[in-house]
Amino acid sequence: MASAQSTTAYPAGQSSTPSGHNTASMVDLRSDTVTQPSQAMREAMASAAVGDDVFGDDPTVNRLEETLAEILGKEAAIFLTSGTQSNFAALLAHCARGEEILTGREFHVFGYEARGASVLGGIALTPLPVSADGGLEPADITTAVQPDDPHFPISKLLSLENTVTGRAVPLARQEAAAKAGRDAGLAIHLDGARFFNAAVALGVSPTELAASADSISICLSKGLGAPAGSVLCGPRSLIDKARRWRKMLGGGMRQAGVFAAAGLHALEHHRAGLADDHARAAKLRDALAAMPGLSVDTSPGQTNMVHVALETSEPDRIVQNLASDGLKLLGGARMRLVVHRDLGDADIDRTIDAFKSALSNAA
Repeated sequence: MASAQSTTAYPAGQSSTPSGHNTASMVDLRSDTVTQPSQAMREAMASAAVGDDVFGDDPTVNRLEETLAEILGKEAAIFLTSGTQSNFAALLAHCARGEEILTGREFHVFGYEARGASVLGGIALTPLPVSADGGLEPADITTAVQPDDPHFPISKLLSLENTVTGRAVPLARQEAAAKAGRDAGLAIHLDGARFFNAAVALGVSPTELAASADSISICLSKGLGAPAGSVLCGPRSLIDKARRWRKMLGGGMRQAGVFAAAGLHALEHHRAGLADDHARAAKLRDALAAMPGLSVDTSPGQTNMVHVALETSEPDRIVQNLASDGLKLLGGARMRLVVHRDLGDADIDRTIDAFKSALSNAA
């Protein structure tokens, strides 16, 4: 059964797995951030040439920045510790205190980054409604831009996202939103935490998907499977500002090449595997949608996430049964199952069997 898309987010640590449960052989569906570095990635990290990145001396960091800037068709890039820090540095580089960012109400920069741009940057964040496909309506963007009046903040930036809760926003929709922002005099930032998932799902090149944005934040530790780090790409002048902000945010690292090497390995060896993640998620989605007692989002454009709602008066009982059968989940009556590179076909089959068993026992 199809339902409206779930946008439920689950704060870190709020797992449905019972405390003390043996997780050694569990199927971890909480997020694609739980992946472990492969042996080949560990070897790349161990053999990385390093230097002091704050001085610009780390050759592996420099190569990662140059590589991603080239892939996305941007002038420059900067390596940061996390996606949240990368987005935050971008917003601070684009906007001054008293200026305004338009973004989606369900987008990460508004809902799940503690409103850092407002709290620490003095920048207003104005949320817009997000359409069913994850995009923003151009008319909403145009209407939201403030007039030149001292009663209002100065509209400066449009912050987009792709993917949105696991859905790849169609290229035409992203471009239309970006055009509306540009026509209104706004710069464009793209939160691309799962950017390569979107490019694979849409069948477009990374350069094409990146073209409508001035700056793009790429997370290396989600679907790509690196242990840490994000890269912000954009015009050199903006990246120079972001580098100054990174220092003020406490994000300067020294021999960071060990992490950059993991990112380079992921870009070279893990991007093709994203299609396998999507295929496994589709198999899981179709199987769960056929089960009575579940409402599953089967709308188009989805990548590696499966959004499920339990249609029962006792969701906790089902969740406990799923955990007992070896599933590590976030959420309760509504949950997001995330397929990633550490899960194989057998894990998907095990997940399907666990849901069948839990629903049958609850009947």
